[in-house]
Amino acid sequence: MKTLAVDFLLKESPNAIAIVDTKLNFINYSNEWHDRFSLGNTDYVNKNLFESIIETPDFFKKAISNGINGEEHINTGQKFILPDGTLQWLKWKIIPSKVENQGFDGAIIFLDDITVEQKEIELLHKAEEVARIGCWELDLLNNTVYWTKTTKEIHEVDQDFVPNLEEGINFYKEGVHRDKISYLVSNAIAEGKPFDTELIIITAKGREVWVCAKGEVEILNGKPVRLIGTFQDIDERKKIELAHQEISERLKMTSQTAQIGTWNYNLTENNWDWDDEMYRIFDIEKFNFSGAFEAWSSTIHSDDLERVLTATENAINGIKDFDEEYRIIHKNGTIRHIKGLSKTIKDINGTAVKMTGANWDITELRSTEIKLAESTKSFTETFEHSSIGMALVSPELNWLKANKSLCKSLGYSENELLKISSNDITHPDDLPGSRYFKKKVIEGDTINLQFQKRYFHKNGNIVHAIIGATPVKDINGNVSHIIIQFLDITERIESQKKLEALVDVTKSQNESLTNFAHIVSHNLRSHSTNMVMLTKFLNKEKDDDERQNIHRMITSATESLSETIAHLNDVVQIKTGTLENLQSISVINTINHITKSINGLLEDKEAQLKIDICKTHFVNAVPAYLESIFLNILTNALKYSSEKRTPIIKITSHIEEQFMVISFTDNGQGIDLKRHGDKIFGMYKTFHKHKDAKGIGLFITKNQIESMSGSINIESEVDKGTKIIIKLKQG
Repeated sequence: MKTLAVDFLLKESPNAIAIVDTKLNFINYSNEWHDRFSLGNTDYVNKNLFESIIETPDFFKKAISNGINGEEHINTGQKFILPDGTLQWLKWKIIPSKVENQGFDGAIIFLDDITVEQKEIELLHKAEEVARIGCWELDLLNNTVYWTKTTKEIHEVDQDFVPNLEEGINFYKEGVHRDKISYLVSNAIAEGKPFDTELIIITAKGREVWVCAKGEVEILNGKPVRLIGTFQDIDERKKIELAHQEISERLKMTSQTAQIGTWNYNLTENNWDWDDEMYRIFDIEKFNFSGAFEAWSSTIHSDDLERVLTATENAINGIKDFDEEYRIIHKNGTIRHIKGLSKTIKDINGTAVKMTGANWDITELRSTEIKLAESTKSFTETFEHSSIGMALVSPELNWLKANKSLCKSLGYSENELLKISSNDITHPDDLPGSRYFKKKVIEGDTINLQFQKRYFHKNGNIVHAIIGATPVKDINGNVSHIIIQFLDITERIESQKKLEALVDVTKSQNESLTNFAHIVSHNLRSHSTNMVMLTKFLNKEKDDDERQNIHRMITSATESLSETIAHLNDVVQIKTGTLENLQSISVINTINHITKSINGLLEDKEAQLKIDICKTHFVNAVPAYLESIFLNILTNALKYSSEKRTPIIKITSHIEEQFMVISFTDNGQGIDLKRHGDKIFGMYKTFHKHKDAKGIGLFITKNQIESMSGSINIESEVDKGTKIIIKLKQG
């Protein structure tokens, strides 16, 4: 009884089920199996499975063979093509059958044809790919997100990418787009409201893409359990839509800004359709406009009416499109200038049936043209009769037009100037400035530029002028020409040069007097100190021979003093021309002369002089200045000698190009150049606590050297000594 029940249930099962033995012969099968997979109406019990079943894939046959040997196999869907080309999808489950203690005796086969369902799924996937529509699902119970293949492709992520809710939201562009999708999803979950929105996402590859996101909530027992929806790539359509919208807005804005009215005139019905701008242009209330041709023509100025009506007739007859300027009269009597254009549309028989066109108010344009004409006339009169020079030049700096004042300043007629370039009569030293001016005016944003330059007068004289330049640009923003204002300042420059020369003379005289005063004070003090020292030695000395030697040194010092006074007299004579008083002087002779005058100081300090100067070394110098320079350097070396060691002073000379380089090196106290280097040559600047330090010597020395086109430099280290390097031109 039990076996009969099982057989009955197997036969009547809605599923296709078959039981086979180890030789793959049918033991039993369901009616559904027989109807869907058998080759005919015959009973197949004890017959071989593969002799009785429709064509199946080899993969299925292998799975059954493994099943009777104890291996269970499940396939959720296998696609294959039959020999006749038919596409088929099968899914199956194979369960090994086992008799207790006897091993496997066959297998139970569950087989299902899912071709229809799979075709629908394939078609759905194809539709998704073609329409770029993907699906998504948010499981609110498990907090998981599922994206279909197309959804992942739109986001440009890998197919194995598994998103979560936060990651999905973060794909939306930060700001208004992300905020909006966050709100819509939250609102859908909280209140069950569906959404349909268009937003921008940033794909995994960084591209901005417009998408349409739709979502609906599934409710179970009053609670949302799932949020499902679609996700479509609308980037191309959206960008076209936005571009069209932008163009439409621009066109609308352009029409409003340009005050252009558009119209259509139905010739058959004599009906005229105007937009709002037309009513404004013609100062007609919409409800008062009949729409007839006569309503428009009644606004036209009587002096223009016949011409406009003729042009309209010609347009209707296809002779010429309407393209006219005419005047209309507003209700308050104001006259406005109108520009009108139209096209005539004909039917298949060539009969004019419609006119379409545009009108705009050009009154301001005509007023501007009148003002421009008046301005041009005023500029021309100003240009011609200006008291300063004026000209028009091309971007290449060629003269285009010149007024009388400019021609007078340069000595050329206007015709002569137009044949040459501005650069042709520019001073060569000012040509770089002209090129810079051209670049600044032509390529820069400068509205007005002013600079000074020199020209050659026709007679060869130099003309100094202040130039003002204003570029004039064409409709494309390119410089068409330059307006030049030419202020002749030649007389001013000449007067300034004379004044500067006078100032230089005065300055030179003042400097000479200042130097003279300092030299008198400084040099005579050195001589007097030497003579006081020698006198002191004389008073103390008892030996007659030594006293005679001191007498000779006093005599020598007196002679040096006399010569210094004579040289100081020369300084008085130097006014404006130090360079004119230069002489070729022997360096060694000057050094020897100076050392004689300070013998007393040298002996008092027990100093050693080491002189290495060639007899052929001469310099161009003022004798008094050169002696003063050498004397100041040597006395400073003695004055600031170190108490720790015997003073040694080395004097050398060598030639560098056209200069004679004379160096004085001592081993004295030295100077802290890091501390005092920037004021080493300043007047009244001292760097040691010596009672005789006046801070004037180096100041005088530097000015004397520079007045003779020379230079002085100092190298020094504290407690190691100082090296003074003088450069003077060779004599």
